[in-house]
Amino acid sequence: MNLKNLEKRLAHLVGTAIRDYRMIEDGDRVMVCLSGGKDSHTLLDILLLLQARAPVRFELVAVNLDQKQPGFPAHVLPEYLSQRGVPFRILEQDTYSVVKRVLPEGKTMCSLCSRLRRGALYRAAEEMGVTKIALGHHRDDILATLFLNMFYGSKLAAMPPKLRSKDGKHVVIRPLAYVPERYIVRYAELRQFPIIPCNLCGSQENLKRKQIEQMLRQWEQLEPKRLHNIMRALQNVNPSHLADRRLYDFESLAGAFVPEGEDDPLAAIDGGGEPPAEVPVHWPALNARRQA
Repeated sequence: MNLKNLEKRLAHLVGTAIRDYRMIEDGDRVMVCLSGGKDSHTLLDILLLLQARAPVRFELVAVNLDQKQPGFPAHVLPEYLSQRGVPFRILEQDTYSVVKRVLPEGKTMCSLCSRLRRGALYRAAEEMGVTKIALGHHRDDILATLFLNMFYGSKLAAMPPKLRSKDGKHVVIRPLAYVPERYIVRYAELRQFPIIPCNLCGSQENLKRKQIEQMLRQWEQLEPKRLHNIMRALQNVNPSHLADRRLYDFESLAGAFVPEGEDDPLAAIDGGGEPPAEVPVHWPALNARRQA
């Protein structure tokens, strides 16, 4: 796929996600969290493209958090954003030292690092009057989180395309929610973004997430539409066909039963005969059970 066609495809997927979840509205001021990786670069690029075409008017401001990682090229993003004429702000917070000091060697750093980053970005968003915070998580990130939670957290949860922060002050959006990672990899290569690798979490080869991502890549090679179908399944949830009692009132379901002295109305089905026209239900007893 050449650059023009890929750009068109990305714009369509991002635009569809924005429309489906009402991510961006007229007058929004959107903070684009720019880490310097391929995902956030692609996010900013496509949002700039849509900003010029969209029927609604919204502002974009790129925000990068300098976490003071050793060797971090602090000049790269300011120079790139200035050349493109994109408003930006660089935040400085030494989360690297905090993570290294708190966590023992060999422990996974992502959880603590992400909490520290989130806190810094939320504070900046409030100061800047931002109405939406855009993150660069793509479809495969969402699916990887789903399986991480299933395999290691015993829960059915992923990254939602749109959410409100726990304190109720911020709305987080993921416009790349429909975009496969392979599109982003190719787009970043063609656009030649100034990629800045993460020397903190990105260097941890033993992460469970990396194992899950490898599993997803194998699935996609085996059956190209499998990940697409799993993503669609997240949008087509039937609580009555799962097992969470908090989401569906299983306890109030009462099956038909036979009053004393009558035959089992389903016996004819099991025995190969014709089923009855109606299955009798003892309503007074059923209502008593519900009230109890």
